[in-house]
This record gives sequence, C-alpha cells and structure tokens, in this order.
Amino acid sequence: MEYVYAAMLLHAAEKDIDEKTVSAILKAAGVTADDARVKALVASLAGVDIADAMAQAVAAPAAAAPAAAAGSSDAPAPVEEEEEEEEAGGFDGLGSLFG
Repeated sequence: MEYVYAAMLLHAAEKDIDEKTVSAILKAAGVTADDARVKALVASLAGVDIADAMAQAVAAPAAAAPAAAAGSSDAPAPVEEEEEEEEAGGFDGLGSLFG
C-alpha cells in the first residue's frame, strides 16, 4: 500500500512517477523499498491517467450507495422499538416503589 501512496503523493505534487522518485518517497517514509515492486508499480502506471482513475474510484461507491439503501428496505426496523419498551418498563417499576 505504501507504494501506491507514494505514487499518489507524486501525482498530487505533479512530479514524475518513476523508480527513482518512488524509491525516494518510500525511503523518506522509512520504508525499505523493494526494487522489483517499485519497478512493477511504475510499469503498471505507465499510460494511466491517474486523475481519471481516481475520479472513477470515488464515483463507484457513491453510485453503489443508493442501490444498497434500496436493498436494505427488507431489514426489520422494530428492534429499536423493543429496546425502548424494555427501558421504559424498568422505570415503571421504580415509580411504583415511591408510590
């Protein structure tokens, strides 16, 4: 995950994402960089529009939220009401003690 964060930081700073800069970010964060993983990250990001990918990633959960809310209408809601009734029942007994 640190490798992806390093690439995102470089993107936000509008710097080139290459092996040297990713390794420098990881070293500054105290992470021992694996050269093979750095090379794989840089190769996988070649030609990728990071801003577009991040916009799609943010939009995906927002689009899924209404669908999840619509599907949850089958869930029973009376659980909260039962708990409130139990709490109220306990106080009725105390009231009768003090008459």
